[in-house]
Amino acid sequence: MTTSTTQPGAPATVRTGAAAASAADLSKVYGTGETKVIALDRVSVEFRRGEFTAIMGPSGSGKSTLMHCMAGLDSVSSGSARIGDAELTTLKEKKLTRLRRDKIGFIFQAFNLLPTLNALENITLPLDIAGRKVDRAWLDQVVETVGLSGRLKHRPSQLSGGQQQRVAVARALASRPEIIFGDEPTGNLDSRSGAEVLGFLRNSVRELGQTVVIVTHDAVAASYADRVIFLADGRIVDDMAEPTADRVLERMKGFDAKGRTT
Repeated sequence: MTTSTTQPGAPATVRTGAAAASAADLSKVYGTGETKVIALDRVSVEFRRGEFTAIMGPSGSGKSTLMHCMAGLDSVSSGSARIGDAELTTLKEKKLTRLRRDKIGFIFQAFNLLPTLNALENITLPLDIAGRKVDRAWLDQVVETVGLSGRLKHRPSQLSGGQQQRVAVARALASRPEIIFGDEPTGNLDSRSGAEVLGFLRNSVRELGQTVVIVTHDAVAASYADRVIFLADGRIVDDMAEPTADRVLERMKGFDAKGRTT
C-alpha cells in the first residue's frame, strides 16, 4: 500500500513496501549565493520492485534531477539515495560505476546505439564490456517481449525509430538490472512508435518482473504506468495510483505558469 503525506510548507514523503530504489531527505543544490538553485528539496520516495512508475512535473520541477541522482548519474548535496541496499552517496567512483553497470538499466531519449553494430550486438554490448556471459534463455525472452526477433541482424540505420528504441529497451533489460530508468524514452518517437515502446516497458514489468521508472512530460505516456509521482519546486506534491491520461492532465493543470502547485 502507498501513502502520501503533504503538509503546507513541508516536502511530501511517499512510503511503500519493498523498494528497488529509494531516497531519503534527498537534496540537490546548484550554485551558491544569488545563483543558488534548489533543484531537489528533501525528497523522500521509494520505487517498488516489479512496478512501473512515471515522474512528472512542469519544467524545472526537478524530475530529471531526481532520476539522475537516484541512478547515480549525478551527485547529491545531502540525504540518501539507494539502489536496493546499496547507498550511492558513500560509494567510490569505481564501485559506483560497477553498480550502474550491473544493477541499473538506462533508456534515453537519444537511442545511443552504435551504428557499426547490429541490433543483437547493441543489446549485448554492456554485458560484453563487463565480461559477463549472456543468459541466452533470458535474452530470447527479452527479444520476444520487445518484438525484435526478426531484426537482430539489422544495423540501426536499417531500423525505424521505434525499432531502435526497442533495441535500447532490450539492451537495458538484457543484464536483468535491479531497476531501469528512462529519461523521456519516447520523446523522439511518433505516437504509434511511442505507444509500442511504452507497451513493451509495461510488459517487461508485468511479464518479466522488471522495475521501471521514467521521466516524462506526456500524460499519455504516464498513463501506461502503475503510478505517477508529481514534482513541483523540487518537492513531491502528489502520488497517483492507476493513472489515466485524463487524470494526469487534470493534475498537471494544477500547476501555474511558474511550475508551482496550485
